[in-house]
Amino acid sequence: MKNYLYLCQPKLVTIKYIMGDFENREREEVYSKKVRAGKRTYFFDVKATRSNDYYVTITESKKRLEDGVFIKHKIFLYKEDFEKFADGLKDTIEYIKANQEVVEKRYEYSETQEVTKTADEDFSFEI
Repeated sequence: MKNYLYLCQPKLVTIKYIMGDFENREREEVYSKKVRAGKRTYFFDVKATRSNDYYVTITESKKRLEDGVFIKHKIFLYKEDFEKFADGLKDTIEYIKANQEVVEKRYEYSETQEVTKTADEDFSFEI
């Protein structure tokens, strides 16, 4: 095992390199849920640390129209933060619903056109 040390201001960083593969590679998924929402797709993935503690990654993926490249944004959510994260999300959604009309949409695709239903027709969200 080779260790490479890089001096970065203001702290020292150690990167471990093993047989051409980085030790901090992506963890295997334990569970995955894909949610399509119009032009965006959200992935809720459960992964495990080396010590088998679960955590969640939330990924937003959107196809860039100019070149067809998928742009992804990712959030890592650890189990010790689940309650506070859920409370913050719930409070934020309640604020928006109380202060502005929200038209939630469910997207269904067919080969010919996109059909949209409003939240009142077939959608509910609870935390």
